[in-house]
Amino acid sequence: MDQPGGTYQALDSVVARLLGPGGCPWDREQTHQSLKRYLLEECYEFMEAVDAGDAKGMMEELGDILAQVALHIRLAEEAGTFSAEDVFSAIGDKLERRHPHVFGDDQADTPEQVKAKWEEIKRQERGESASRLGQVPEYLPALAQAQLIQDRAAIAAFDWDRADDVLEKVEEEVRELGEASSDGEREAEMGDVLFSLVNSGRWLGIRMEDSLRGANRRFTRRFVQMEKLCAERGVDFAGLTMEEKESLWQEAKRNVG
Repeated sequence: MDQPGGTYQALDSVVARLLGPGGCPWDREQTHQSLKRYLLEECYEFMEAVDAGDAKGMMEELGDILAQVALHIRLAEEAGTFSAEDVFSAIGDKLERRHPHVFGDDQADTPEQVKAKWEEIKRQERGESASRLGQVPEYLPALAQAQLIQDRAAIAAFDWDRADDVLEKVEEEVRELGEASSDGEREAEMGDVLFSLVNSGRWLGIRMEDSLRGANRRFTRRFVQMEKLCAERGVDFAGLTMEEKESLWQEAKRNVG
């Protein structure tokens, strides 16, 4: 490696060696398409480190993400589609362009004003006829995608006036789910219930993807504790009555939170 450590150039030198003649057979077979899953996995691993408050893990996972970025850039450079300089220049220009209150004469005094300006600039860049809901990533998890859709609609003032209105909408959608008479209707109404719940979370300042992941972790932690208690007591978990399982669940909650 002919570049000093701790720089993008050093990382790029390693990646160039991996992809070059005599490099790694696996890396040399990769394409933008084949690498997509790994970039996504590394991003999720970084988020897990953030949730765990693991600074060392965050550092390592950011490195893994940067490795994926470097691989994509090197593949593009070899194909002649774009360069590292193009990437860095484009993001620098974009950040300046979308922060006119910092780099220009515009004024934005609150995070909400900044967010609205950012989305409006994005829409102008795509063309005046572009929908505010354009370019919502299809690969986003459904809850996160719903929240982004609602965020952008709210910026255009398509929103409820009060949090109580949002909760009433949730109740309405739950009623409609109970009234559905076919599998297709039930699937559609369940989607409406979830969409309304995401909206209620947005009004309460809750990121619903994070909220559900937290619920998943709590359930898993408590369920594993229930299994452990049954094993310690020589009890068949599946054979317990629902009342016994509920009692065990409450005990697990007290033990592990």
